[in-house]
Amino acid sequence: MRAVVQRVARAEVRSEGRVTGRIGPGAVVLLGVGRTDTAAEAAKLADKVAKLRIFDDADGKMNLSIAAVPDGKFIVVSQFTLLGNTERGNRPSYIEAAPPEQAEALYELFVAHLRGLGFGVETGVFRTMMQVELVNDGPVTLLLDTADWA
Repeated sequence: MRAVVQRVARAEVRSEGRVTGRIGPGAVVLLGVGRTDTAAEAAKLADKVAKLRIFDDADGKMNLSIAAVPDGKFIVVSQFTLLGNTERGNRPSYIEAAPPEQAEALYELFVAHLRGLGFGVETGVFRTMMQVELVNDGPVTLLLDTADWA
């Protein structure tokens, strides 16, 4: 499972011409689910994302998690293209991406886990074309991959 986490001043996601999620300060999480990913990995990744210390403390150091941000929220957007493989040629292969049914279930589990931890979570619409607009704050952008957590 892969996630791109971006600290944002504000963000919005639209699908089919309507806004499906909008936040002020917080984080946008682009989430890609692979064929071998599990529910345990989804929960572990959600815990990690929730605890990332990517927000500034009073001294301007990144020592705070989103829990310390007044009205801090997440927008989580499914993005199978994070599993794209470009080792051969120029057209990405998505063979490692989970089939839609599996991916949606793990995506929903990830979102539910964040909500269960007490966070506000907005979302896109699974399996639709979306437009994500954000103001990256910092910029701060991290790539997390559960495959690296052996």
